[in-house]
Amino acid sequence: MLGMSIMLAACGGNTGEDGAKPSNNTAGTDSSQPFVFGETPLTFSFFGNYDWYTMNPWGQDPATKWIQENKKVTVQSIQSGGAALQKFNTMIASGEFPDVIWGDRGAEVEKLRKAGKLVALDPYLDKYPNLKKWAGEKTINMLRSEDGKLYQFPNWYTKNPMGNGGYAVNNKIYKELGSPKLKTFDDLYAYLKLVKEKYPDIIPFEVGMLGQGIDFLYAGMAEDRNVGQVSLRVVPQGNELKSLFSDPVYRETMVFANKLFREKLITQDAITQTRDQVKEKVNNGRIAVYGDFDTTVIGTEANSMLRAKDPEGGYTMIWPLHKAGVDPKKVWVNEFDSLGWNVSVITTQAENPEGIFAYLDWLTGEEGERIIFWGPEGMYWQGINEKGAPIYTEKYKNEAEERSKLMAIWDTFQWAGNTAFIDGAKAENEMSLPEDKRDWATVSQTTIAWKTSFDATEFGNIQPLPDSEEGMIMQRVADIADKVRAKALFAKDEQEVIALLDKAEQDAQKAGYDKLLKFETGKWQDNIKKIKGN
Repeated sequence: MLGMSIMLAACGGNTGEDGAKPSNNTAGTDSSQPFVFGETPLTFSFFGNYDWYTMNPWGQDPATKWIQENKKVTVQSIQSGGAALQKFNTMIASGEFPDVIWGDRGAEVEKLRKAGKLVALDPYLDKYPNLKKWAGEKTINMLRSEDGKLYQFPNWYTKNPMGNGGYAVNNKIYKELGSPKLKTFDDLYAYLKLVKEKYPDIIPFEVGMLGQGIDFLYAGMAEDRNVGQVSLRVVPQGNELKSLFSDPVYRETMVFANKLFREKLITQDAITQTRDQVKEKVNNGRIAVYGDFDTTVIGTEANSMLRAKDPEGGYTMIWPLHKAGVDPKKVWVNEFDSLGWNVSVITTQAENPEGIFAYLDWLTGEEGERIIFWGPEGMYWQGINEKGAPIYTEKYKNEAEERSKLMAIWDTFQWAGNTAFIDGAKAENEMSLPEDKRDWATVSQTTIAWKTSFDATEFGNIQPLPDSEEGMIMQRVADIADKVRAKALFAKDEQEVIALLDKAEQDAQKAGYDKLLKFETGKWQDNIKKIKGN
């Protein structure tokens, strides 16, 4: 029914070449001249296709106010209200879309493309050169759809390791307990037991929204495993992808996670808690160890708040924990790929798709990145160095707490992140500051998070479309995985955990898991050929 709704929606309306709706505002669209910001105001609607995402009001902060006044760009947010899928399906059923949809690349994008609801971006690539310059031909080609055209504008694409995940310890609690060795899972277990005994009101191990930190345990159980394998539910063996449920490493992980959960050493609402609930606990220092994909994001503001109250407080990121005997340099709690994180697509609803592309391209360039990441010139930076990086002002150095709050707001407008530029500028500037003035996130990233990030480019876009036979299998397997994960945490002992995983494997195979794995193996091998230039 959902697929039929897309097709029916696609049949309505007058469309032009490549499925694009004729524009009512032709400024910068049909001309050989590029769109010029400030000459023609540009307003477009924007939908972030995530339950957790809420865009801050446009024009009410220094960065977007500057963009609105100097570039004449206004973005009208359509909020998900915590029900992104429902809202997205309503858009599909009605055929009424925002100008821009920001979300995961892959399946949802392809559904819209096949329905003729997306604008191809190829005509703009040479006219607006930032994306082509910074992402490069290989990344752009990996993002192309089956028809050979580009519809997706990537966010946080990179050629370098990146990531925000990792373990962080509460400094005050750690020091008060004597700063014990904290490297292996045995060390972790002993430390969490000590925390529970000495601090009954403190959560020993906060694992984040949906229990994401549990995946870190998988990454540390064996060498060269990574968190992405859990979310994809695949285990590479030679040239094939195998079942996650029957993987001995995953089974050992869930047995250990169950032990921590049963002994109340892990957040007891790990599977159901929201990001805001996690943030509240971290901000108030009510946790001893924090492990999550968002550690450097949430931890930055929390660290500033706690250190403002007590210089001995705050958090320190530590090297990823691991099973005894595992090489710590082969533990990957982050992953990156050249395609980045997610994408923006421009729908045929847009009156000025070229203007929107021009904005995204400006945003991913040096000036746009400086404004949306550090704010307008004269506030936290003044002038640039030979690499285009901003030169920090005294205000940046001295107002860490206020700066962190503003940067958290600006992060909600970052839809075309240029990792190479931002990371290079941050690292160069931050490490030149006195240690007590450095940005907590940048230090944590450059010393640990980026060094523990696995290059997963070859696994990009291997999953099938949801409405295909393999896509329906994928959804059934995902449901099985989510349920067994929760049940395994609540299991009464190790034997029950293993029995649950045995049943999950049987159910997944009945649902067609083997066929799905063969499909994804084929896509994976195709990616490897593309990366090698074949």
